[in-house]
Amino acid sequence: MKLRVTQMRYPVLALFLLSLLATPAFAILQKGQPAPPINVVTTSGQQVSLANYKGYVLVLDFFATWCIPCRESIPHIISLNRKYGKQGLQILGMSVDEGSDKAVKTFIAERKINYPVAVTSEDLQADYGLRSVPTLFIINKKGVVAEKYQGYSDEVAKSIELTIMKLLAE
Repeated sequence: MKLRVTQMRYPVLALFLLSLLATPAFAILQKGQPAPPINVVTTSGQQVSLANYKGYVLVLDFFATWCIPCRESIPHIISLNRKYGKQGLQILGMSVDEGSDKAVKTFIAERKINYPVAVTSEDLQADYGLRSVPTLFIINKKGVVAEKYQGYSDEVAKSIELTIMKLLAE
């Protein structure tokens, strides 16, 4: 009987030790929390920080050039920029693509993206708790996360626009 109890402890101990060695999970950024700092350089060479967007409603669009739902969401984001840009909306595309930004620049040109795009670091992705793309964060005029959207659908598109309209009116 003692032998069996000892044998059962080893797998439990092994799982415990493995959990200690595992890479820490990304923190989950919640609505109502201050947006983590941003310090990126856009594909056009412009230095951008979160402070650049103080007083504006900011949409951070984390995407990848290879991501089908990301490709579907971009025309909607472009139209939001056209529709609400003069009312205080700012958009910053955050590509998670690895390697050189040449593919990202080609992607931007082909889709006629009308807002700045930067290739983001793994550290920034971790700061925002990024787990999938597309993920959009809507940050209010005070720099606080107002909403987070993962994935893309017609319902998500409607909700994004309603959130933007509400925040612009504040």
